[in-house]
Amino acid sequence: MDKVVATALEAVADVPEGASLAVGGFGLSGVPNVLIQALFERGVSGLSVVSNNCGAMESGLAVLLAAGRIGRVTGSYIGANKEFARQYLAGELEVELIPQGTLAERLRAGGAGIPAFYTPAGVGTQVADGGLPWRYDGSGGVALASPPKEVRDFDGTEYVLERGIRTDFALVRAAKGDRHGNLVFNKSTRNFNPLAAMAGRVTIAEVEELVEPGAIDPDAVHLPGIFIQRVVALTPEQAAGKKIEQRTVSVPAARGSVNG
Repeated sequence: MDKVVATALEAVADVPEGASLAVGGFGLSGVPNVLIQALFERGVSGLSVVSNNCGAMESGLAVLLAAGRIGRVTGSYIGANKEFARQYLAGELEVELIPQGTLAERLRAGGAGIPAFYTPAGVGTQVADGGLPWRYDGSGGVALASPPKEVRDFDGTEYVLERGIRTDFALVRAAKGDRHGNLVFNKSTRNFNPLAAMAGRVTIAEVEELVEPGAIDPDAVHLPGIFIQRVVALTPEQAAGKKIEQRTVSVPAARGSVNG
């Protein structure tokens, strides 16, 4: 089945107001910026987003966040996103912060049809006991806090019950994909993109390089096409548009120095 859609706008045309989205990416790596921009242009709002972080440097999900299009975020990292922190503390945004490994497994479990699982991560903390601020009241008080979760003993060790995550849609970015939706990810872009793709009931992938079926060695496929419903091929310019969050360079040695 050829899953290629002509444009990003066409690919997200049926994402409704208030939809839940699993969005791939790790920092600025592997973020489906083109699909996110298409959602922004459509004006969709009230979104519930599940993603490791919520964008940075005015790119990725930060575009939707700054426009007030996101109502709830489930993630594990706020980072240097000052607008995210501002909206959260002002009571404009509901935020469920969970351990990063737990987030990854909740997405994978949802995609694998596993409704819940036990993990030791968070036992003895507010993650398990409840009370994490999900929404502030804008005056420093907590308007909505996380509920307590079931904790169970297995062989003398306590574990907390976590629910698998399923979303209406998922947006991901791959280095390479074929028309059947088989995807290959590059390095750290593989951290959350495959998991987000699994969790979506309708998953849309933007690919930097589109190839014909059979061009990818089956043993090299990171995510099979069964999880992908739509594929958008990026232009060379879109594929090359990648930012660096923290640029670090060394100071060149002075001429005539001992090491020069």
